[in-house]
Amino acid sequence: MNKKVRRYSFSTGFAFGTLFIFSGIVLNLLGSKIAVSLNLPLFLDSIGTILVSAMSGIMPGVVVGFLSNMINGLVSADNVYYGVLNVLIAVVTGYYASRGYFQKLPKALLLVFPYSLIGGALGSVITSLIYGFGFGEGISAPLAHKIYEAGGAGIFISQLIADMLIDIADKFVTIIIVYFVLKLLTKYFGDTLEYHPWHQKPLSKEDQEESSSDVSFMMSLRSKILLIITAAVVFIALVTAGISFMLYHNATVEEHTQLGVGVSKLIASVVDGDKVNDYIKHGEAIYDYKLTEDRLEKIRGTSDDILYVYVYQIKEDGCHVVFDLDTEDTPGGEPGDLVEFDEAFMPYYDDLINGRPISPIVSDETFGWLLTMYEPVIDSFGVTQAYACVDISMSRVTLNEISFLTKVVSLFFGFFIVIVTIGLWLSEYNLVLPINTMAMAARRFANKIGGDRQESVRNFKELQINTGDEIENLYESFSMTIEETVKYIADVQKQALVINKMQNGLILVLADMVESRDQCTGDHVRKTAAYCRLIMNQLRKDGEFSDVLSDEYIEDVVNSAPLHDIGKIKVPDAILNKPGRLTDEEFEEIKKHTLAGNEIIQQAMELVSSDSSYLKEAKNLATYHHEKWNGKGYPMGISGDDIPLSARIMAVADVFDALVSRRSYKEPYSFEKAMEIIEEGSGNHFDPRIVKAFKESSEEARKISETFMGVGSEENKA
Repeated sequence: MNKKVRRYSFSTGFAFGTLFIFSGIVLNLLGSKIAVSLNLPLFLDSIGTILVSAMSGIMPGVVVGFLSNMINGLVSADNVYYGVLNVLIAVVTGYYASRGYFQKLPKALLLVFPYSLIGGALGSVITSLIYGFGFGEGISAPLAHKIYEAGGAGIFISQLIADMLIDIADKFVTIIIVYFVLKLLTKYFGDTLEYHPWHQKPLSKEDQEESSSDVSFMMSLRSKILLIITAAVVFIALVTAGISFMLYHNATVEEHTQLGVGVSKLIASVVDGDKVNDYIKHGEAIYDYKLTEDRLEKIRGTSDDILYVYVYQIKEDGCHVVFDLDTEDTPGGEPGDLVEFDEAFMPYYDDLINGRPISPIVSDETFGWLLTMYEPVIDSFGVTQAYACVDISMSRVTLNEISFLTKVVSLFFGFFIVIVTIGLWLSEYNLVLPINTMAMAARRFANKIGGDRQESVRNFKELQINTGDEIENLYESFSMTIEETVKYIADVQKQALVINKMQNGLILVLADMVESRDQCTGDHVRKTAAYCRLIMNQLRKDGEFSDVLSDEYIEDVVNSAPLHDIGKIKVPDAILNKPGRLTDEEFEEIKKHTLAGNEIIQQAMELVSSDSSYLKEAKNLATYHHEKWNGKGYPMGISGDDIPLSARIMAVADVFDALVSRRSYKEPYSFEKAMEIIEEGSGNHFDPRIVKAFKESSEEARKISETFMGVGSEENKA
């Protein structure tokens, strides 16, 4: 059901987008038609391109621009070569529209300059390369003539300036029209006309930015796709263009060669071989010389590509002129004139002297780059008396080839941008966005703790990726994996909680076993743990030791606090439960419980493979809880901050609990008296900051002391 709904939504959006693209093409064609009908000095042929690009994005705008020129090409084939201009305008529009340029008219009008560079400057260059660097015949031609006549600029520059000025005016009017149409469309349609073929639940702009920017890539998938498409299209285009150019070049040369051969044969048939020597000696004095020359002139006029027509008699001393037609730039030689051999003809010297036929010759000597055909003029005895020569200018061929290459390149870039844009657009919604969305959801899932993971699972399922290919299979597998992972994590956490409770229970049992040997301590381990938690919470409120007092650290200290006297298990009962004052030797024996505790916990740590912060704090507590701030404690005699923080906290908790508790050798002190003794030890026995925190939480400490038996009161003061 969900997939049907999603695909119906996609189809609806696709239909709206396609209709909008069609409307953009109509606007381009209609605008151009209106400008021509009203004889306006404008083009108005990119209104639809800019409108669709600004409203729907680069890809739809590129399609509108390119198809508009293709349709115009049905009227005039040359229009297709300017499709690249409309395509580039679409790209520029989409880029700047995404950055808010069409939200304010003054900002939108700033795009007149890049538009004029594309439509005016680049368009003028394309026109000059295709048709030659002269004045055009379009709407900018009158202005170009005026600029040229004003002086200071050549023909090409004058045309370029005129084209840019016309295009600036055109794009100024176009932007104003587009701006107000956009306002109207946005008011009535909102974002309905945005062309987003989602194959998943649509992402907000914030989510799109997050999905593609959270991780640093050596090269993103989008870049790789662009590189692959570009490489493929460029390779195909270069091969195709190269082959096309070679074929065009060969066909053009062959065409001109055949033309030259045909003309040279025709000339040879017109010239009377028996009269060649008479023509050289007497020229126009021969009655049919002028008639023959007129016929040669008519033959030359049959093609603009024929540059020179002449008839030479070739001898060892050079070329003797028989006929040599004048041109606008070069006067022809007179009959009998001697012309030296060009260097390019020297390889053919023997053939020419002996009157043998020769192949077409390409030369770039005295008279420029020429394709020359020599056809023997035969007398009635079959002897070669002269050669009928035709020179075809290769520079004209070159101009045609430049024009052809410009058309090919222009078409290629237009197709290239269209293909790349559509390829990136399709890959974005079918590949890049679904993958990035799954990656973003996975990162969010990894950052969630506890019950929040269930919400991540729901969010992941709501992505609704339906590309209908391997990406959708990956999404479905990913969804199942995450759901199973959440269940597994919940089970692990449940088991960890059970193990943690079991561990803490075992620690308390172990501590009680040690404590039961000391008939004076009662609930000492539980009370000291509670005092430690109280002190650490207050220190955190005061901002003390903020770099240490994390939640994990506090739990480690509280849970390991019952082990602070674990070493007493090695103290003999007689000493541990002696009712009177201990001798110095007995006290030294008691003091050893700190080192014994260190040894016991060290052995436990060696059995644990992981680096347990819990056992580290247990070791600190067991070893150093009898150290004093002034360095006069035991077993190491360290002082100040050299004493681990947990041990300094336990020192206050341990002494305070001993003061307010009944022992076999003393009665309990009152709560107030015990607090007074703790304060007196500040700076000597105890860390002043810890004493301050304990004092600030004295009311909570009183409640703790009153919840256990053996707590002193005002009535049983020592």
